Amino acid sequence: MAFRYSLSKFIPFRDERACARARAVRKKDIAKHPNKDFRVEVIEDKVQFYSRFALDIVQRIAKAGGEGRTCVLILPVGPVPQYAIAAQMINRLGISCRHLVTYNMDEYADDQGRTAPPDWEGSFATSMKQSFFRKIRADLRPLDRNIHFPTHKNIADYHKMIEDEGGADCCYGGIGWCGHIAFWESHLGLEFKGDLKSYKRAHGRIVELNPMTIMQNALHTFGGDWSWCPPKAASIGPREILGARDRSFWLDGDCGIGGMSWQRFIARLVAHGPVSELVPGSILQETNCGYHILGTVADDVKIDFS
Repeated sequence: MAFRYSLSKFIPFRDERACARARAVRKKDIAKHPNKDFRVEVIEDKVQFYSRFALDIVQRIAKAGGEGRTCVLILPVGPVPQYAIAAQMINRLGISCRHLVTYNMDEYADDQGRTAPPDWEGSFATSMKQSFFRKIRADLRPLDRNIHFPTHKNIADYHKMIEDEGGADCCYGGIGWCGHIAFWESHLGLEFKGDLKSYKRAHGRIVELNPMTIMQNALHTFGGDWSWCPPKAASIGPREILGARDRSFWLDGDCGIGGMSWQRFIARLVAHGPVSELVPGSILQETNCGYHILGTVADDVKIDFS
């Protein structure tokens, strides 16, 4: 028996037919895309997934070093396991990271828009230092002055800082439950009223987190406690993402039990739905981008009460 209903009012993207088409994309077809430079692939094994992610980072650092040039990377905090693997590779191979310049794509902020101090246990600065930078041998790790995080003080000029560095060689990232990249949330698209060109020129700012983002981050960072998740963040925008010379995105939103994945639908909508300012990640479809999906995330979308 048919059961008809509209999407919840807080969801900005309201094209139900597009959602249905994305939902219907089968795992066997998920890597097919008309833009050959938008390179979708499914990686079944979780160990291989994070190892490939780490290798992608290390190869770019090593290549730039071998060519005697600076390596500029925009980095996410999540997922995290690849960073420890990358640090091990760097240490084992003795790869200097003195030429590496990093710009993290986001950082939490309070209700007044003030970013978290770098020594707060929940800050992205803390996570990156613990999971990556401090795991690299002291004689190989990047210089402190070359490691950047967005703050309420620099976010208005953060895009210019990257551009003055010569632009990013690669923007790494993932896709949030609402379709965000970094913390550039889906509801931000409403202010552009369908003007995709202006949307793509928008740069970083302090943003109010989407309800889906609060729940997603509560689930994987704050022990399920949504009251602990900060309400705002400093985030890069489409300008910084599209301004990179390459993009490398990794989708590992596996809940780890019973084959559950919060990312299964949004991975499809981003890759196979319309390019829309209400689905931020969809702008990747028109770029050169590696779009790597963990096998359980790529599984078919279906109702399952098991």
